[in-house]
Amino acid sequence: MELIKIALLLIGGGVTLSYGAHFFVQSASRIAHWFGIPTLIIGLTIVAFGTSAPELAVNIMAVLKGNNDLAMGNVVGSNIFNLAFILGLCALIRPLTTSSQLIKIDFPILVIISFVLWWFNQDLFISKTESLLLILGLFLYTSLQLYLAFKNKNAHNEPVQVVEKSHPLKEGLIITLGLLALMIGAKFFVDGAVLGARLLGLSEAIIGLTIIAAGTSLPELATSAAATLKGEREIAIGNVIGSNLFNILGVIGFSGALSLHQLPVNKHMAQIDTMVMVGITLLCLPFLFFKAELNRLAGGLLFASWFIYTGYLIFYFA
Repeated sequence: MELIKIALLLIGGGVTLSYGAHFFVQSASRIAHWFGIPTLIIGLTIVAFGTSAPELAVNIMAVLKGNNDLAMGNVVGSNIFNLAFILGLCALIRPLTTSSQLIKIDFPILVIISFVLWWFNQDLFISKTESLLLILGLFLYTSLQLYLAFKNKNAHNEPVQVVEKSHPLKEGLIITLGLLALMIGAKFFVDGAVLGARLLGLSEAIIGLTIIAAGTSLPELATSAAATLKGEREIAIGNVIGSNLFNILGVIGFSGALSLHQLPVNKHMAQIDTMVMVGITLLCLPFLFFKAELNRLAGGLLFASWFIYTGYLIFYFA
């Protein structure tokens, strides 16, 4: 009976999270197209931030309930899943060519921010000051993207987007309902994960790094896979890079800011898991900088790294 309850909470929460993110991204992207924002920028910001909304919703709920290991594990595990599993899978389906902006600006920022999170974690907590610095970083990054969007608007030479006509109040209502679905789904998902961890005798950290991380990354998986199949490779890779940036800067930043004192980080997460996240990020470097694409070799290496890491976690925590 307990297993059925856990399954219903996880599945129901996951489905609600996915639909909430879908409606949020759909309306936000439509509004962005109205303002003539280029596709890459939409992928790096609105789509990426929208598909990361489940991570933010789950983390806020986890922190408010005192499940701190689950909160940090969700972000680190999601970033690993996004890069290794999602980007690896997409590159296996079709090599992902990318733009000079992503190579010169966005990916280097992700590498730096990943190292910053590793450094912040070494004292085994995220302080209020560090949380505010991460939030400030999110504001600066978003401002940079908007500046680049309007500065280079004509340089992209994109065709005029045909956008379905809709009333702004309707879009605002859809976004509000999407956010409401995210919060409800997050509560179910966290409750199910905590119950499952207790029943199986697993720590919140391992649940956060695996089940929660994969579950909250379903919108990224759906978005990037669909974009790859449609040939919209900038959306596919931009979504993942933007999501990982938002997870560190926004999700950890707001989680730490909302915690009572500071956001604790367990020793294994600080020394091993965060370093794995940094390592997988660095694995993309030679392919992006020397080939300007993630080919099938890169996809295979990334995809395999997720299974190796997950196997290690199962073996280590068994």
